[in-house]
Amino acid sequence: MKNNYSYLLLGSNLEPRHEWLKEALFAIERQIGDIWRKSSVFESEPWGFSSENYFLNQALYVNTSLSAEQLIDEILKIEDNLGRKRTKQCYTGRNIDIDIIFYNENIINSEKLTIPHPYMHQRRFALEPVAEIAPLFIHPVLKKTMLQLLDECEDKLNVKKICLGF
Repeated sequence: MKNNYSYLLLGSNLEPRHEWLKEALFAIERQIGDIWRKSSVFESEPWGFSSENYFLNQALYVNTSLSAEQLIDEILKIEDNLGRKRTKQCYTGRNIDIDIIFYNENIINSEKLTIPHPYMHQRRFALEPVAEIAPLFIHPVLKKTMLQLLDECEDKLNVKKICLGF
């Protein structure tokens, strides 16, 4: 029985970027649940660090039977299985990054997990794809729709739609 929904954001800036996103999609469907909606793929400048490699980002709306804690555990397994190398440096290039943006309309603040994603409303690369698939979803803390947050976002980094997704 799948009765929870989550908005996830995928990101990759190491080649082959499209392939990393596709592999993550397959793994999410196998290990997490049904993907009900996918945004277009967006290309964006790196946020928080300098790199010549732009990111590809895609938002997903996923139906899952997993709890939020089980969800983050599965996401970390997927990233690990795809070869994600974590470093002590917060912002670096990566072959795959999977973030939980929302889980139902829950607000979770634990050692392991913060939901909604605490910075998504400040990052155009997250807002653009999420707003594409859930424009009227209301942020459970900020009480604004994704379109309102996108309109108010002060992040001016370049984010452009490059394909309709896969």
